[in-house]
Amino acid sequence: MKNPSAKHALTASALAIIALALPACNSTPRAGDDTSGDRFLQGTDASAFIAAAEAAVRAGDRARALAAFGRAIETNPKLTAAHMGMADLYRMEGDFTSAEVGYRSAAQLEPRNFDAQYFHALMLHVLNRVSEAVQAYLRALAVRPDDFNANLNVGAAYYQLAEYSQALPFALKATRLESRNGAARFSLGAIYAGLNRHQEAIGEYEQALDTNADLPGKLLLNLSASYAALQRFAEMRNTLERLVKLEPSPAAFERLGFAHFRLENIPQAVAAYSESLKLDKDYYPALNGLGVCELNTYLWSDRTDNAARDRALTALRRSLQINRNQPRVEELLGRYSR
Repeated sequence: MKNPSAKHALTASALAIIALALPACNSTPRAGDDTSGDRFLQGTDASAFIAAAEAAVRAGDRARALAAFGRAIETNPKLTAAHMGMADLYRMEGDFTSAEVGYRSAAQLEPRNFDAQYFHALMLHVLNRVSEAVQAYLRALAVRPDDFNANLNVGAAYYQLAEYSQALPFALKATRLESRNGAARFSLGAIYAGLNRHQEAIGEYEQALDTNADLPGKLLLNLSASYAALQRFAEMRNTLERLVKLEPSPAAFERLGFAHFRLENIPQAVAAYSESLKLDKDYYPALNGLGVCELNTYLWSDRTDNAARDRALTALRRSLQINRNQPRVEELLGRYSR
């Protein structure tokens, strides 16, 4: 069975989010396919089992296809096509552990088989065996250096390992191969951000947004983080106001609160933090932001606004109940508690 062509790239973001798109299994029977009886599994020649398996795949009969591929492997364990065919079926069904075994066998049998090496890497990546995935992607690239997905994905894998310098040349090559690919621009932006090259990260995120990429919310969140790193808080605020209209989330409102705080717009910051907590009452970063805003209100009142201080302490105590490992919050509570 030929390996189906599909878009199956992994992409990285500054939140270490990996987006995986896997091909769908073609289960539409062709006219004339006959799935009745056991005639598909008759015979002793491995090629006959392969043919039977491919016919079963076309007919949408997964069980019969797996059985036929299994018989082919029993007949000839070194038949790469059988290992690949079985692995493809497992991958399309979401059984990535079984698919990894099949692709590994195929890759070992044919080290110069790009599809075997690439899909083995992809399964390792999906299974979060990232260091192994890197090595498998590199083996695939040794066969086909200009493959877009392999370059994109090995960059994403290095990113997950926080090896940003190693990730950069692969991400750059992916953008050279497909300059208008939003996932590639997004990934390169995240890698630049990891390298603290935020001006370049902003340029890549903006190009990714221009391509109508599939992850506008995450792009905007990453873009706002790079604006914050450069202390461009007005642009950070504007980006996050766009984001909360598009994809409201606790994180987006919390970041918007921070932007307003740094712009000294305390009422707007309090409002944004409150919106974050409406979406998730246990989102402790928003509780921390709310507490700090109220403490500033207390301090600006020459320590006379005790109600603001009490609101601050309530928010900070609640945050510490949710996450005990916050030394800075403990220090603030100790300093301002009666």
